[in-house]
Amino acid sequence: MDLHFGDSKPTDEERAAVDALLGPPESSWEGADRSDADLRWARGGRAARDRRDLLLPGLHAVNDRIGWISDGALDYLCRRLTVPPAEAYGVATFYAMFSVKPRPATVLHVCTDLACAAAGAPELCAGIEARLGLGSGVTVERSPCLGLCERAPAVLAVKAGDPVRTAVSAPATVERAVLAASAPDSAPEEPPAALAVPQAGQDGLMLLQRVGVVDPASLDDYRAHGGYTALRRAFELGPAGVIREVTDSGLVGRGGAAFPTGRKWQATASQPDHPHYLVCNADESEPGTFKDRVLMEGDPYALVEAMTIAAYATGAHRGYLYLRGEYPRALHRLEHAIAQARARGLLGDDILGQGYAFDIEIRRGAGAYICGEETALFNSIEGYRGEPRSKPPFPVEKGLFGKPTVENNVETLVNVLPILTMGAPAYAAIGTERSTGPKLYCVSGSVERPGVYELPFGATLGDLLALAGVREGLRAVLLGGAAGGFVRADELGVPLTFEGTREAGTTLGSGVVMAFDDSVPLPRLLLRIAEFFRDESCGQCVPCRVGTVRQEEALHRIVERTGAGAAGDIALLREVGRAMRDASICGLGQTAWNAVESAIDRLGAYE
Repeated sequence: MDLHFGDSKPTDEERAAVDALLGPPESSWEGADRSDADLRWARGGRAARDRRDLLLPGLHAVNDRIGWISDGALDYLCRRLTVPPAEAYGVATFYAMFSVKPRPATVLHVCTDLACAAAGAPELCAGIEARLGLGSGVTVERSPCLGLCERAPAVLAVKAGDPVRTAVSAPATVERAVLAASAPDSAPEEPPAALAVPQAGQDGLMLLQRVGVVDPASLDDYRAHGGYTALRRAFELGPAGVIREVTDSGLVGRGGAAFPTGRKWQATASQPDHPHYLVCNADESEPGTFKDRVLMEGDPYALVEAMTIAAYATGAHRGYLYLRGEYPRALHRLEHAIAQARARGLLGDDILGQGYAFDIEIRRGAGAYICGEETALFNSIEGYRGEPRSKPPFPVEKGLFGKPTVENNVETLVNVLPILTMGAPAYAAIGTERSTGPKLYCVSGSVERPGVYELPFGATLGDLLALAGVREGLRAVLLGGAAGGFVRADELGVPLTFEGTREAGTTLGSGVVMAFDDSVPLPRLLLRIAEFFRDESCGQCVPCRVGTVRQEEALHRIVERTGAGAAGDIALLREVGRAMRDASICGLGQTAWNAVESAIDRLGAYE
């Protein structure tokens, strides 16, 4: 591709897609028709550069309308934003959901990750490809986890156009997948989010109490079930009082790092530099994780309210909700909820008449696991490749757009609502001394009732699997997803707390609990984990870029029984794993060896 402004011209459809987002161009420099444009000046160069953060939405606009991003479309978008084409090309090729090469308007993403692989995804994918054949007008792409693990195997169909149309089939068959791809408007409607919550409607739930009970589209129904009580209490307490309640509750981040939320909020609120920003990380791409999706689909107003409280406490007036691109229903639910809250005075310039201004903007991811790391997420929003930044400075000092930023995931934020309604002491009394409150667990694999479960910290792994109905022949349980670790079937007494799993030599992570019986070929499963990390590595640092490739190569040799033997490759794996853990710049490389190491040491995977 020509990596400078070239002669490629956008089609009328491509130009319309960009102009629908950015408005019509004002000068020929931006691509206006020369016949009615003033050629003597290029208006708003600095202002255009300040809109660099619209690069990702612009790429989405073209990809949604056309199905791929041509040289002409990229060139036109770059002119509109004054972005060097070489940089924009680097961004466009960073994300798995974009294509810079011609492809059919319909793309069928077939999940081949852990839960779906165990449920027959390879055979499903082969059957779909055989049924569609060549010249079908559908591209079949093997995809990492689609966040539909409770209904594995899963497929997502995306048909470009105005508007773009999507359809989800899960659990998928060849016939249902082909229907979703060929006629997404005619595909069966997805089941309600409540079906992913086996406990839906039970007494005692805190985070899931409204899922399956309220109409997720109705703001009035949400308020009738306690909605916006927490925000009113927040205004009574004031920003400092809210932070004190969150701190006293003992709430820590639910994304895996377990950093104290109150401390993060206080550090952001105390920064003299302004403006402050709030970012909700809804890019849950860890294989086996789907709790945030269920919350957003089943109780979207709770997230809007929680983000408003977090912003009020930390002095932010603008929030960004970074939503993974594979969640079309969550996107529609949140767009509706934000619009309704804005229309009813619950977002905007004067929330609840308190003189506080705050609004939320949704930014869609485009298929990059690394963007779950907070600084990579900031880069993605700003219009750069989603590569992690070195720390310090930390986000509370210099985060999004170089300003103080508080970043939390969906589950963490939603926990703030019961903290304010019931009070910090009552919340802190739930769970254990060091892991307080309730926790959501994503249970999938060899269980009778997969789904999202809510339990107080301190319940054991066996308690959780008993609720889910674990099947006979259980061989191992993966905790924490691909970045987590395995435990044996005789270790179900592990307490589900951050400290309990750490003492047991594993991790709680984001709450993934994936059960595997003895019918699942463990070596193939480990190879899929290695393939995932190799594919998702951003390539910025050498230990991860090279280490994930070497790990996959060694596991291929072991599975295929080639080379000198397993012992030598296992020794190599250990050496590479230590290098990645010690020297990688972010958590992806640091945890890429965890699951393989635990399978070798705890399960005897290759004995």
